[in-house]
Amino acid sequence: MAFLHFDESMKIIKDLEISNYKISKRYLTETLDYVLAEDIVADHNSPEYPTSAMDGYAIKYKDLKLGRLKISSINPAGSDLTESVVSGECIKTFTGSLMPDGADTLIPIENVTVEGSEIVINQEVPFGFSVRAIGENYAQDEKLIAKGSKIDFADIGVMASLNVVSPLVYEKPKVAILSTGSELLELGESQTSAAQIRSSNNYILEAIVKKYDGEPLQLGCISDDKESILQGVKDALHQSDIVVTTGGVSVGDFDFVKDVIVELGCEVLFKGVRVKPGQHIMVAKKDDKFIIGLPGFAYSATVTALLYVVPLIAKLQQGRCSLRRVEATLREPFNKRQKKAEFTACNLILENGNYYVDFQGKKSGTSAILTNMLGSTALLITSEDDISKDRGDKVQVLLLD
Repeated sequence: MAFLHFDESMKIIKDLEISNYKISKRYLTETLDYVLAEDIVADHNSPEYPTSAMDGYAIKYKDLKLGRLKISSINPAGSDLTESVVSGECIKTFTGSLMPDGADTLIPIENVTVEGSEIVINQEVPFGFSVRAIGENYAQDEKLIAKGSKIDFADIGVMASLNVVSPLVYEKPKVAILSTGSELLELGESQTSAAQIRSSNNYILEAIVKKYDGEPLQLGCISDDKESILQGVKDALHQSDIVVTTGGVSVGDFDFVKDVIVELGCEVLFKGVRVKPGQHIMVAKKDDKFIIGLPGFAYSATVTALLYVVPLIAKLQQGRCSLRRVEATLREPFNKRQKKAEFTACNLILENGNYYVDFQGKKSGTSAILTNMLGSTALLITSEDDISKDRGDKVQVLLLD
């Protein structure tokens, strides 16, 4: 299978069809950052009746010219007032109270002086002042939140006002994480050989999955033998919606992941992309589940996880991928190294509403330099047809927040 153009690999991911989405009802306060699987439609007007927006006195607008009105009653919020406002009189009314019948305007407390059982109007107000109209907040049958929206705090507030106790949401995909390599040490495990290295891929992938709205299933490290990898991937596929492996997808004698994926009867969507880092990326599908074989080097695994795992997490929730591109200006030259799509760690600076990038502190070398992702980092995007860039050139940058 020939290496794909990067844009073609992205189109394959974008065009994937999911047969059955996993949806469930969740209690409203537990839905933050979930994606709605239904439209939220108002079943009533808010407010349902004209309502006071301030503390003051409900009056007839035409009575302002009288200059002095009798206080006939008090109307606390939540009360069922039966009295009406008649000409020459007013009813003291509080924020959130229903406007009494006969009143069309509210004059605030600050605009009057109380003298005994009367108010003296010191400053007039326009017609309808501080009266919330029927449906001011939302109208009956109005679609307020669309299916596919990621739930934020305001959405929860609106749904609470509609008494939506348990909205229907897409379940967050379960993402199983496996790192392959006999040389890998788990967190806290003691080193017994100079050939052993500390695993970081499985932990950074767990963090990425959490950050971008998946549910990680940390399965740790497995050794570089085919049977262990076969059983590990098979078990992971049973427990999750997406299986992410690191290492074992290249062309070495112990790179078994690519063979295991085929043996498990998965449809290989692509194997190998003209992208740096991570050209040996492999993506496969089995029913509505996915296996993504990432490279073993830490920087490669991180970048390809952002490019391929994050969009799949969103796709399984019918949501929009939260990563986005912006235009930025180079503050120093950029040397285009290879005829591939490149994703290069850069420093992102926002000044006066404009983005700028530089490479101060970023090291050149292999795709293992994970420290290049530290700080206010973004990824400078160059296509395989791009050439080197000069200071002041406009470039595309992938934001990670």
